[in-house]
Amino acid sequence: MAAVAPSRLAALTRLRCEIFQTAYNPTSVRTGAKYLRARLRGPSMIQYYPDTLTVTQFNRMPGDFKIRNWEEYQRLADVEEKKRRGKGAPKKAKSPAESRRMSRKR
Repeated sequence: MAAVAPSRLAALTRLRCEIFQTAYNPTSVRTGAKYLRARLRGPSMIQYYPDTLTVTQFNRMPGDFKIRNWEEYQRLADVEEKKRRGKGAPKKAKSPAESRRMSRKR
């Protein structure tokens, strides 16, 4: 029995790849085809975890029940305390003459 020529085996492999729609890779180079063919995980992960609901989103929902956002309440109280002590943000200039940029010497 005669051995089959390598060129005939390569042609057979190429034809097999065309028929079964697989990647022809005669040199066995790593292509990552296994990972590219795999099903994407993102959509199923999004379905698994529920949507996060913030306090402001909950308060915008219709209904009488409201939740106080304690972080925002604490932040506003801290800003008010700093203003009382004179450590708050400076007031915004209402005209170009009031701004620090205009009063600076050149």
